[in-house]
Amino acid sequence: MTEQSVQVPTTDRTASEATAAVDLADPSLYVNRELSWLDFNDRVLQLAEDESLPLLERVKFLAIFVTNLDEFFMVRVAGVHDQVDARIDARGPDGLSPVRTLNEIAERVRRLDHRHARQFTDVVKPALADRGIRIITCDEATGSSKAIGRHFREQIFPVLTPLAIGPGRPFPYISNLSLSLIVRLYDPDQDHDAFARVKVPKEVLPRFVEISKDTFIPLEDVIARHLDVLFPGMEIISYDLFRVTRDADFEVSDEADDLLQAVEDELRRRRFGEVVRLEVGASMDPALRARLIEWLGVEEVQVYDVEGLLDLSDLWQIAEVEGYPELRQTPWTPLTHPAFGAGPGKRDQQPDVLAAMRTSDVLVHYPYHSFSTSVERFVAQAVDDPNVLAIKMTVYRTSDDSALVPSLIQAAERGKQAVCMVELKARFDERLNIRWSRALEEVGAHVVYGIPGLKTHAKAILVVRKEREGVRHYLMIGTGNFHAKNARLYDDFALFTTNPELGEDVSNMFNALTGYGHPERQQKVLVAPGFMRDPLIEEIDRVIAAHKAGEPARIVMKMNSLVDQRCIEALYRASQAGVQIDLNVRGICCLIPGVPGVSETINVVSIVGRFLEHSRIYAFRRGGERVFYMGSADLMPRNLDTRVELLTPVEEPELQAELEDTLERCLADDTNAWTLGPDGKWVRREGATRSVHRELMERTVAQASTLLS
Repeated sequence: MTEQSVQVPTTDRTASEATAAVDLADPSLYVNRELSWLDFNDRVLQLAEDESLPLLERVKFLAIFVTNLDEFFMVRVAGVHDQVDARIDARGPDGLSPVRTLNEIAERVRRLDHRHARQFTDVVKPALADRGIRIITCDEATGSSKAIGRHFREQIFPVLTPLAIGPGRPFPYISNLSLSLIVRLYDPDQDHDAFARVKVPKEVLPRFVEISKDTFIPLEDVIARHLDVLFPGMEIISYDLFRVTRDADFEVSDEADDLLQAVEDELRRRRFGEVVRLEVGASMDPALRARLIEWLGVEEVQVYDVEGLLDLSDLWQIAEVEGYPELRQTPWTPLTHPAFGAGPGKRDQQPDVLAAMRTSDVLVHYPYHSFSTSVERFVAQAVDDPNVLAIKMTVYRTSDDSALVPSLIQAAERGKQAVCMVELKARFDERLNIRWSRALEEVGAHVVYGIPGLKTHAKAILVVRKEREGVRHYLMIGTGNFHAKNARLYDDFALFTTNPELGEDVSNMFNALTGYGHPERQQKVLVAPGFMRDPLIEEIDRVIAAHKAGEPARIVMKMNSLVDQRCIEALYRASQAGVQIDLNVRGICCLIPGVPGVSETINVVSIVGRFLEHSRIYAFRRGGERVFYMGSADLMPRNLDTRVELLTPVEEPELQAELEDTLERCLADDTNAWTLGPDGKWVRREGATRSVHRELMERTVAQASTLLS
């Protein structure tokens, strides 16, 4: 890693004594993890507000903001509610109580929701209309009432199920994230008010009804316009929209005799999780609002009044409308890595990944390089190779159109040993993983579900091949899931290697996952739990020692989240010693940089932009030695203590240089980068002269052009 000028704190006796006296466990030195996550989603919202971005890209960020927030409530906020309900005063390093955390969350989310609604209603929607993409109401669809009525009768009405609420008809169960109309009615025959709920069937019908070319009406508005058809003879007094978010996290006992069946049972129970958030239309009749709160049994702090349309996650439908290239970023098509490329005169040939790996280690970088011509080709080639004896793979998340699991099924059918470590408890991907597990078991593949009490989050594929010299391990270790769709959007690295020591290490990891025995520290890789946190802290301590000895010393880390207190304390100690530390943290960061006597030499940047920064890289410089690790683990307690994680060293100087180049470009980005200050606030950088995503696309094209020339 190259040297950069930094402000190093004074090292005289007084300053040293002052820093030594600092309690690194002081809560003021830590940001609450839930509030830090909301800061991340704020950065997503800022991209939706960024008028320099193409309009339909801003629409995507409006949708992503909502999807992110939904999962945050389903998992993180639900967990805090569980602590409050159980009267457990569990506090993180920041010292906030669960009750105060909930109140802070509610306050911040309301501010974010208001900005989000205003941005869509007042800015983005009018801008879309100016470009020919209109989202209107039934009242604004002049001259189209007959067509709308016909569409309602033929396409919408048949799938609606109005549910009455009253004596003998209790308030119905409201499923997680469903959008509903609550209707207040007057029955003239009985001379009394009545209530009903109508679910908006956006799971089976488009959320936005296209009444003419690129002119859309929200599905709920069409339903509301025809409530008289649903409730004949009744007077509609008032109606509005509401949406419920439920606790979607669950625990499965690893002592269950049949883990797969236990996960399926919990998935069914997930539908009935406790309500953690109620969103209602801001214009809802107060009496109707009060009834809803009573029926759902929520507290006022859990109720969010939303201006305009609810559930704008469905804006993906608008973002993907055909045409309008001028409103989008220039499409990017991942390229085959030069090491796997066919080369001049060989463009029609499939890449020979195994041959390339025998020549040298290869570092593939997604989404710049192609997933299909690297990972998927690696496995497909292994399946077709008669000398391959075994293929072993971890599956945490994969797409429904994945070629990897079908390839593993083919391997089993051809008599190869096929081993798949499937993580059934990968949140929100459980159903797909269950389906793949059953398909693998049906063809005789070895399917295992990991170590009790731990999630398997490691990303590894091991191919065992018989060769003249003996058996050789072909190994891929990645930072991201084997997910073809995500590989086009997520920034991730994958190391392809035949290094014997790495192959033996990962083979031992697979044996620990599938069999019995106590995992031991491996020769080179770091495996959590047990053998990751301490080795990383040891690396930090060695950098401190090098700096004290007057040698060049620097730490650079790139990750999704930085939460673990022991790791943060180690970084604080390194900063107190004067070590330069640069952190690229996309999401949660509980460390506070720039605190006098604690973190003056620490810089923290977050990149949020076109691609989702997902890779994890840990780099240490001490003197002339450079140490690089990459893999699946963030520095969070869950990754280090309750998951099987894998970090591999990257030792080839050429590949280290590629990782270093990426890290430096991230740190220099001033287009989609935010800097964290000592006050715990993120400030967006200005300049727009450097963009890591643009630069890496250009670099990838240049590398490919060099090969073809």
